[in-house]
Amino acid sequence: MKEYIQNLLTDIVSGLKNEKLLPENTQIRIMVENTKDKAHGDYASNIAMMLARPMQKKPQEIALLLTSRIPLNDRISRVEIAGPGFINFFASKEFLENQVNSLLKDPLLGVKPARTPETVVIDYSSPNVAKEMAVHHIRSTVIGDAVARILEFLGNRVIRANHIGDWGTQFGMLIACLEKKEQEHASSLELADLEAFYREAKKHYDEDPEFAEKARGYVVKLQSGDEYCRSMWQKLVKITMDQNQDIYRRLNISLSEKDVMGESLYNPMLKPLVDDLINRGLAREDQGAIVVYLNTFKDKEGNPRGVIVRKSDGGYLYTTTDIACAKYRWEHFGAKRIIVFADSRQHEHLLMAWDIARMAGYLPDDVLTEHGSFGMMLGKDGKPFKTRTGGTVKLKELLDEAENRARELMSDRNDGLSPEEKNSVVHAVAMGAVKYADLSKNRTTDYIFDWDNMLTFDGNTAPYLQYAYSRIRSIFRKTSAVPGAIKITAPEEENLLLKFIKFSEVVNGAAEKAMPHLLCAYLYELAGLFMKFYESCPVLKSDVPEDVRQSRLAIAECAARILKTGLGLLGIETLERM
Repeated sequence: MKEYIQNLLTDIVSGLKNEKLLPENTQIRIMVENTKDKAHGDYASNIAMMLARPMQKKPQEIALLLTSRIPLNDRISRVEIAGPGFINFFASKEFLENQVNSLLKDPLLGVKPARTPETVVIDYSSPNVAKEMAVHHIRSTVIGDAVARILEFLGNRVIRANHIGDWGTQFGMLIACLEKKEQEHASSLELADLEAFYREAKKHYDEDPEFAEKARGYVVKLQSGDEYCRSMWQKLVKITMDQNQDIYRRLNISLSEKDVMGESLYNPMLKPLVDDLINRGLAREDQGAIVVYLNTFKDKEGNPRGVIVRKSDGGYLYTTTDIACAKYRWEHFGAKRIIVFADSRQHEHLLMAWDIARMAGYLPDDVLTEHGSFGMMLGKDGKPFKTRTGGTVKLKELLDEAENRARELMSDRNDGLSPEEKNSVVHAVAMGAVKYADLSKNRTTDYIFDWDNMLTFDGNTAPYLQYAYSRIRSIFRKTSAVPGAIKITAPEEENLLLKFIKFSEVVNGAAEKAMPHLLCAYLYELAGLFMKFYESCPVLKSDVPEDVRQSRLAIAECAARILKTGLGLLGIETLERM
């Protein structure tokens, strides 16, 4: 509907130009917005105010001229002018009924797929080898996964890239420590506590000169392809990723082993890349280091900023790896859009790496690069979320606590579920609550992690939406009647139908902006409108006419399907019974 109104206004503006009522060179961005108050229509535009200066008329005069050219039809029942010249549009009931009746027959629920499907590479999660995933990994992981699901739903080819930290000088001491532990245990080792293992390796390295010398030797051997060191390194990677994969499965994250694209993948590319930058005059030596100077970034004196791509000791930096990443994602996958979900502190670093990639021609101009930046997860004290002793919160422990709290939340509910069913509900509620608490916030801002707010059936939470869905499904368990054609008989029905047809707009907006919170807000508003409908419009009461019952069952069916689909796009499980 919004697109229809925009096209309609575009045609009217073109007509004004043809009639010389508007200068031919006038460039106007026609905006049509959803209204918050039904009294102001369903959609509104400020185009009359935008045209006031080029037409040299008062906005209200222009609004009158425009509305006189807007045809009332089966889509628009009424057009009004409000305030200084806003134009308000009211969708016709017949249009809403037809749209939602069609929507119910559509597997995509009216969502328009991408006009030109693209290959999108999404970089997210990115844990480090030999370290357990911590709470700070959750934002990248759940936001990236939701955006991947949404873009895939729209028909895009999505490449998930789990850019793990699996390369660097620390692997010498880790290999030496793993060797030592295997010798002590005389068998293969399962590292239950990776953090303890990492600390032990560092302690040996700092306190045992013989161990440190061996570790430094192993770094050289690993980087030169030594078979023994490589096999030990692969063990460390596997142990780590097996544990991480357990967390992904638990959280319903769609990453798999095949999506791992660690730093080691790009390591062989770094020397040829830097040599190419030197040979083409894009990089030069400066005090032993190889530096690229960027005109797009300036130092304090206003001179081009230097970006080191190879240190004076021959080592490479994260910037070099990220240039190689961009190059690989274009050349290997044919990416048209690259999104990296990393915290906001990485912003300048990524922009500089992408600038160098474009300077070198490793990324064509039509490849879109985006930093999906996000703020920090904070405790109630407004400081970075930590344990009570100030330590890092392990993600596994946070998920354990979520399940314990969800079990307590559900303990008083007389739901008639079996123990197995109740465990499934507890798990779905717990994981949904943790994910939704993050996804429902604008990712660019910091947010307060609060158990009490996220694990409640009141407000904008996953349990509230999961309960709304299960409540709708319970309606169908109580009747043998089936949904029929929708006919609007009450304002609450009309409000819901108008919300239904905006699902496509919201999904596409969340995909375009890589902002899952837009979908969260929509689902919360939808659930609220359904609750108002359910309270005001009886469905199963004996005095409800059969055609009205069938219509209201169809409305309930549509609400349930959109809630289930929307939550699924966020990676959150719905429940038939709670």
